[in-house]
Amino acid sequence: MESEQLFHRGRYRNSYNSITSASSDEELLDGAGVIMDFQTSEDDNLLDGDTAVGTHYTMTNGGSINSSTHLLDLLDEPIPGVGTYDDFHTIDWVREKCKDRERHRRINSKKKESAWEMTKSLYDAWSGWLVVTLTGLASGALAGLIDIAADWMTDLKEGICLSALWYNHEQCCWGSNETTFEERDKCPQWKTWAELIIGQAEGPGSYIMNYIMYIFWALSFAFLAVSLVKVFAPYACGSGIPEIKTILSGFIIRGYLGKWTLMIKTITLVLAVASGLSLGKEGPLVHVACCCGNIFSYLFPKYSTNEAKKREVLSAASAAGVSVAFGAPIGGVLFSLEEVSYYFPLKTLWRSFFAALVAAFVLRSINPFGNSRLVLFYVEYHTPWYLFELFPFILLGVFGGLWGAFFIRANIAWCRRRKSTKFGKYPVLEVIIVAAITAVIAFPNPYTRLNTSELIKELFTDCGPLESSSLCDYRNDMNASKIVDDIPDRPAGSGVYAAIWQLCLALIFKIIMTVFTFGIKVPSGLFIPSMAIGAIAGRIVGIAVEQLAYYHHDWFIFKEWCEVGADCITPGLYAMVGAAACLGGVTRMTVSLVVIVFELTGGLEYIVPLMAAVMTSKWVGDAFGREGIYEAHIRLNGYPFLDAKEEFTHTTLAADVMRPRRNDSPLAVLTQDNMTVDDIETMINETSYNGFPVIMSKESQRLVGFALRRDLTIAIESARKKQEGVVGSSRVCFAQHTPSLPAESPRPLKLRSILDMSPFTVTDHTPMEIVVDIFRKLGLRQCLVTHNGIVLGIITKKNILEHLEQLKQHVEPLVIRSVRSPQ
Repeated sequence: MESEQLFHRGRYRNSYNSITSASSDEELLDGAGVIMDFQTSEDDNLLDGDTAVGTHYTMTNGGSINSSTHLLDLLDEPIPGVGTYDDFHTIDWVREKCKDRERHRRINSKKKESAWEMTKSLYDAWSGWLVVTLTGLASGALAGLIDIAADWMTDLKEGICLSALWYNHEQCCWGSNETTFEERDKCPQWKTWAELIIGQAEGPGSYIMNYIMYIFWALSFAFLAVSLVKVFAPYACGSGIPEIKTILSGFIIRGYLGKWTLMIKTITLVLAVASGLSLGKEGPLVHVACCCGNIFSYLFPKYSTNEAKKREVLSAASAAGVSVAFGAPIGGVLFSLEEVSYYFPLKTLWRSFFAALVAAFVLRSINPFGNSRLVLFYVEYHTPWYLFELFPFILLGVFGGLWGAFFIRANIAWCRRRKSTKFGKYPVLEVIIVAAITAVIAFPNPYTRLNTSELIKELFTDCGPLESSSLCDYRNDMNASKIVDDIPDRPAGSGVYAAIWQLCLALIFKIIMTVFTFGIKVPSGLFIPSMAIGAIAGRIVGIAVEQLAYYHHDWFIFKEWCEVGADCITPGLYAMVGAAACLGGVTRMTVSLVVIVFELTGGLEYIVPLMAAVMTSKWVGDAFGREGIYEAHIRLNGYPFLDAKEEFTHTTLAADVMRPRRNDSPLAVLTQDNMTVDDIETMINETSYNGFPVIMSKESQRLVGFALRRDLTIAIESARKKQEGVVGSSRVCFAQHTPSLPAESPRPLKLRSILDMSPFTVTDHTPMEIVVDIFRKLGLRQCLVTHNGIVLGIITKKNILEHLEQLKQHVEPLVIRSVRSPQ
């Protein structure tokens, strides 16, 4: 019995010879799939680098070595598979960076030898720019395709264009000469389902038929989306941002960024948005862009063979995803830096900016909305804001923080209940139920029936002379003593009051349905629903302040700025500030969010209101819990993610966290020259650890290095296939010089080259605050604990996550203050 060490998984291979291959999407089905929870031993085994249950690996080595070949040090020639990672493992950042530096030195040393080597050197230098260019092109093209298809399928729920079936409602009526100013969306070419089926355009029968067809199409789209996800790509569900944050921190999830996931997510994202569910496409677009980046990285050896370099491409891809989602290239770069990236060197910043630029250029060329803008709800305001408006802006920030705190707790509680009950076993039924409830309630209210992006556009838009919305149904006051603007503040008409009641009902509906929608098994983003909730609340507040200023313009807070007949208050601006506040309350984004919304409005003048609202929402949300929604879902799914934003304030030491504990079995170790191949095979078969410290001898216990389980297995298997004389009784040597052996002994097997000669070590009295900092900043998988050079134990990323979870749950971990001599 050995103590728990490196990334314990619960199951191990009965034969180390079967190291083979193939992870499938089904391995992480729930939220992305396998639920990992510190409280249960089965789920806990998935943490950080364990051998995936049901995963096999195959080693194939072509060629053979002549029988007269002398026994070689194995890694004099690289062995395929050594230095790679299994599914659900964490990469070794330090080793990957060392590999990249060695590759770079090798290329530089050869580039002057010939023109071909110089060409290879230039190709290597430019491959980073090429891969982000391809990623930007693909991201922009797919975003344009998704936008066009989603708009067409959304309008399909209400009717169809007979003159051109591929036109949506707006495009269908562009060329019509029979539209009126008040009813610009009605034209003979566009037919509702009631007109087509029963021949009636008005009346109760028409309303009921349109209602039935709306529900039918919504359920059809939702069912098709969840069926495609379940059958072809379970990883395509959700927003993808929690998993991308985890992947960028170094975790391996095979298939999550693959071609099947990209294809199915693109198709089902259109279907999910068109179904009318309370979700958005902006978050999943980041996942789509990262899939593009991952696929293109395999075209360039510099990135395909190095997991750390590949994550630089994924950071740039996430920036491109936000760039096309919001038409905000700079905001996309800041989003990648602030929210998702774990390692973000300066050159990644430049390439992220370039990828975002290319993606935005392609989307602008496609012009999916026909308005020469990258997003549907682009707005420009021309009225300045006044100092007294900071108070309602801050109130909207408070609302955003409260909404964020409520949503995170409610959604996590529902997702946890889904995982722990039978209801979670029927994802198709859940999606159908949620889609049915959403469609039935949404249709009667014109603001919930709208596509969410169109709703935000209407709420953001200022009331001008060309607006016919009921939100702009103001009474014209002809007795104003002074007209300052073309459209001064006016008293609200009956249409505005009716719209406010409908918006209040829409606000309640959106709040409730978003809690139950985020996390179901279809692509579901959170940006747009959160912005819609904030925009509704902001528009209501804006209208209230506008009417207050109109009827009480002589109050001291209005007297200096709001003259009679002046255009003083802009309700659309309040909607924009509320949208930013609610999105900030849910995600806890700050700088990137302000820049994204600033790029949406195209004006620097409103940065101060946005900053005030976003910071207020963050402070209020942090008062109830410092986790954003993505960090909460990472913790719910048990992904091995060390959040750099969390502070470690406890006083525990490395000895308190290391394994083995006081009552555990001794540490499983290898000796540098006293073990045979059979001994190592037995240890591999009887344990499930992913690595073993190598010591000088059982007597001295002094550390020599660290050997990974996967590398040992591959190296021994390769030696058996390629070299004669390697038998079970062959001595395995990790030392530089082979010890003298009897003449009749089989030749030794030298494995020094697969040994990590400089593993990270700390002493048993190192504060855990420093250990956690080392793991975060260097991306370590494990760290050895020593005392005067003698190995005492090991700390893995999993051990640290368990320790942090214990501290959060106010459970005192087993404290070991005395230093034990190794056995």
